[in-house]
Amino acid sequence: MEERKAHWDKIYASKQPSEMSWNQEYPQTSLDFIHQAHLDKQSHIIDIGGGNSKLVDYLLEEGFENIAVLDISEEALKKVKERLGEKAVKVNWIVSDIIDFQPKEFYDYWHDRATFHFLTTEPQIIQYLSTAKKAVKENGYVTIGTFSKDGPNKCSGLDIKQYSEETLTAELEDGFEKVKCINEEHKTPLNTMQHFLFCSFRRSES
Repeated sequence: MEERKAHWDKIYASKQPSEMSWNQEYPQTSLDFIHQAHLDKQSHIIDIGGGNSKLVDYLLEEGFENIAVLDISEEALKKVKERLGEKAVKVNWIVSDIIDFQPKEFYDYWHDRATFHFLTTEPQIIQYLSTAKKAVKENGYVTIGTFSKDGPNKCSGLDIKQYSEETLTAELEDGFEKVKCINEEHKTPLNTMQHFLFCSFRRSES
């Protein structure tokens, strides 16, 4: 974990958001998926690998009261707290590698646009899914955004794993039912295109 943490802390300490390929001024697709779940404002939402994402800004603006943001990089979360100012106290900030994460509450919605595709070994994937199964309430939702088969092979100097709708669905077939998948073309701050796959799943009895 320490090596991965140092890697991401260095990136967030040395780069501005406009220099990060994944940066979005408005996380349209993520918000669309969350809205489609028809959550009440007391629902517990966690953003896995939140980094410097503005998803938390918009969720707070919409009145959601129980938001958690997890990231391996303390530097990333520090910058988001500074951006939010006084609103930051309304969020549960969690500094952790997702592989080591021990949830202390149950969630209605698990959102991940930044982490799953960095898990390139079977033990990592199994641990991630085991944690999600424990953490997400029955009939709760998991939405995962990954690089699609047309996406890059690396991100931020690290190898990633690409997914199709079929392969991502297969990974989550034990304990989750697919709700919807879409492909997204993300225009980076450098005006290049990255191809993502977003899928939402509902937590089922296993």
